[in-house]
Amino acid sequence: MLTFGDLKLKNGLIMAPMSGITNLPFRRIVKRMGAGLVTTEMISAMGLVLGKKKTQDYLLSTPDERPLAVQLFGSGPEVLAEAAEIAVEAGADLIDLNMGCPARKVVKTGAGGALLREPRKIKEIVTLVRKHCSVPLTIKIRSGWSPTLNTGEEAALVAADSGVDAVTVHPRFVSQGFSGHADWQVIARIKEQLKIPVIGNGDVFRPALAGKLKDQTGCDGVMIGRAAVGNPWIFRQILALEKGVVALPPSLDERRAIIREHFHLLTLLMGESRAAKKMRGLLLSYTKGLPNSRSFRGAFTGILNSESLVAALDRYFATLEIPLHAEKTEP
Repeated sequence: MLTFGDLKLKNGLIMAPMSGITNLPFRRIVKRMGAGLVTTEMISAMGLVLGKKKTQDYLLSTPDERPLAVQLFGSGPEVLAEAAEIAVEAGADLIDLNMGCPARKVVKTGAGGALLREPRKIKEIVTLVRKHCSVPLTIKIRSGWSPTLNTGEEAALVAADSGVDAVTVHPRFVSQGFSGHADWQVIARIKEQLKIPVIGNGDVFRPALAGKLKDQTGCDGVMIGRAAVGNPWIFRQILALEKGVVALPPSLDERRAIIREHFHLLTLLMGESRAAKKMRGLLLSYTKGLPNSRSFRGAFTGILNSESLVAALDRYFATLEIPLHAEKTEP
């Protein structure tokens, strides 16, 4: 069990915030697959404070996905503090502050990973948000801004001293984006220095790697990001390995059912036309690695509604005959 302040999770697996991915439909699916905590897409603090409807819609939630973490980004302490209050009032069980996003449109505003250039500002932000936030408060950081501005460990210590309940570490530099490899030893060094929980994140692409990350770093929990896109059952598989049970992949019937459910939930959220466009991209991930997936991609443009999705899925899955390959714990 993992605890942040007074919030107790059923396990230490956390769904990472991902723009365009971790909306309400996906969070509900991931939660059912075993995630102990799910997180919203990264939400603009300024957008919430200004009352922008599109931004406020990111806070939509349902009881079955709780507990819910809301991740905010911004550069102004006062704005972030007010946004945290708004998110908590909307039902957030935990507030996470993004201090590692490498996206240019975020960094150029002084938010996200840009904050790793100013540890002093991190202290100001966390101190003020902590005063206004009545639920557990966490931050997500990277190793630092760049190899020559290696501020990740300093940022973690500053945040811990300022009142955060946990720190999530993605051990790449902001300047790397998602290139290269995640240096898990950065997580280990930060864990050694902090008394609060440290969550490891980065390059956990297969179920067995979650256990390796914990063994090698001593981290208290694991955050899964890109590996869960089109593969929400990775949480269930990791939990199986933790229990010493074989981690079976989903059957073809389950895979098809999840795709249909995902489309249905997207339709409820945004309407059938927008859901169809969204689903075309997600299908690339859901069918990645399956036989004949390239030929199936040609049918994506014809998916306009539920009927055309079901028809395309039925045609494609009828061609598949693949055995189950279980993943076992690796030495």
